[in-house]
Amino acid sequence: MFGSYLTQWDLLVIVFYFVFQFSLGFIFKAFSKDASDYFRGGGSMLWWLVGASAFMTQFSAWTFTGAAGKAYVDGTLVMAIFFGNALGYFCNYLYTSYRYRRMRVVTAIEGVRDRFGPVNEQVFTWLQVPMSVVYAGIWLNGLGIVASSFFNVDPSFTVLIVGVVVVLMSVMGGSWAIVASDFMQTLLLMSITLVACFLALSHPAVDGLSGLLTKLPEGHLRPWDAEDATFVYFWIFAAFVIQSFKLNNMFDAYRYLCVKDDKQARKASLMASILMFLGPFIWFIPPMAARIIQPDLALVFPELGDKAYEGAFVFIGLELMPLGMVGLLLCALFAATISSMDTGLNRNAGIIVKNFYQPVFRKNASPEHLLLAGKVISALFGALIIVAALGMQSIKEYDLFDIMILFGALITIPYAMPLVWGIFIKGAPRWSAWSSVLVGIGFSIFAKYILDPAWFGYENLSTREAKDFLYIWSGVGNIVVCSLWFFFTVWVAKRMKTAIPQQVEDLFDRLARPVDSTSEGGAESDGMQAKVLGMLCLVYGGFISLLGIIIPNPMAGRMCFFFCGFLIMAIGGLLYRAYLVKKRALL
Repeated sequence: MFGSYLTQWDLLVIVFYFVFQFSLGFIFKAFSKDASDYFRGGGSMLWWLVGASAFMTQFSAWTFTGAAGKAYVDGTLVMAIFFGNALGYFCNYLYTSYRYRRMRVVTAIEGVRDRFGPVNEQVFTWLQVPMSVVYAGIWLNGLGIVASSFFNVDPSFTVLIVGVVVVLMSVMGGSWAIVASDFMQTLLLMSITLVACFLALSHPAVDGLSGLLTKLPEGHLRPWDAEDATFVYFWIFAAFVIQSFKLNNMFDAYRYLCVKDDKQARKASLMASILMFLGPFIWFIPPMAARIIQPDLALVFPELGDKAYEGAFVFIGLELMPLGMVGLLLCALFAATISSMDTGLNRNAGIIVKNFYQPVFRKNASPEHLLLAGKVISALFGALIIVAALGMQSIKEYDLFDIMILFGALITIPYAMPLVWGIFIKGAPRWSAWSSVLVGIGFSIFAKYILDPAWFGYENLSTREAKDFLYIWSGVGNIVVCSLWFFFTVWVAKRMKTAIPQQVEDLFDRLARPVDSTSEGGAESDGMQAKVLGMLCLVYGGFISLLGIIIPNPMAGRMCFFFCGFLIMAIGGLLYRAYLVKKRALL
């Protein structure tokens, strides 16, 4: 059983990882002096921090379980989801990220209030909060599956332990600690997955990239040629469109509220787009190689039953990684989920505090009181996420991949559509927002329970084809239906000569005015950010490099550690050098 794969060296790596993560809360505690600092870094963060955080929040351990399982079974098709994310972030760069920063608010829902009024503020608050809990539950459940394979314990126990650790980490640190953690975890995750990719291609059964390309099953590289590829072209198109709209709504403004100004926001979104485009070429080679090395993962992961393919990425780590690096891989999987969960906890706590608790119960609350309230609410949401993750384990009809993408198509798209168009179209009335959501949810119900593939000539669809049909129709259909309804409300408002509220005029005036962080009271901390993150990279990269020396591996295994450690240390060295340059310029 796989508990035996974790040596004392792996446990040392895991312990150091959690101690390091806990330390971030204490290191960045002094950065948070009020609610703005705690929930959005006071709008003073640099682009490379926010870009890494935006990148990390778009995937979790699900990427290495559900999505990796999809790559193992179907090949490159799953990459469309992540290329859709890259396109969405590129649209951020072109059209939306700088607008979001110009809203000059603490939480994204405050922007919704300015655009659509206080009624929609509460509507979107209480729609978003449960959606975030469900998403985080999916991520944590995926991590439970992976970690349970390592430790040979029940996934429920893993969910409880990891969930509690994440909650404690999130409550200790505000947005500064969370975004700094995301940056560090981006470096860890990219370096360890590069090693996994290299080791997978080096396996004799795979025989390099050319061997991978020739030995994969038919349809893996050209999914449209597979026997059951009825909807592949439509599925790829749907993935691009759905992910692009999901990443360009006003709620996702929270990513860019942290940066110094709108120029930094554009740089952050471009960085996230590039990383998200390059990532799939690294992440999905290992699970596809696993298909060649071990065509039947049920022999390796009998405890996963008919979903053994979700252990494809883990299999590469267990099979090929040197002594001690399995623990580092497990830390990377922890990092993927923790980065999404802690961001969600902080974001949701900010929404509840600033958009419900303060305006309804404590309008004159002190900054200290709001900070305490944020920490208490973060802990509460953490408990709800753990319960949601445990509930996910009882869903047997869909695997992790299907749960994730169908939830996004059926629920997230109706929520997002009015928040996409609202930032561009001033003439939309306030009732267009909540009514568009109702129309979208109604269409989702229609697509899930009434729409019949036979109406379009598709008879006797396989289980996979039926799920693909639902994803395409619910996602793209909701984009079309919600958009048409939103434009209809604009037409109605124009015909009725509905006046544009002054609050909306003020918002659009802000959207047209670039942010000047210095003149608008932003704190100058560029050098300090580079110094602190540079030192953290040097410490963590130095620890990984030290493992390459002290762990008794052959030279090839030691080189894997040196690669990860030196890469992180090199980034740290560049950041610390930037701090020194900034310091000299101020002298």
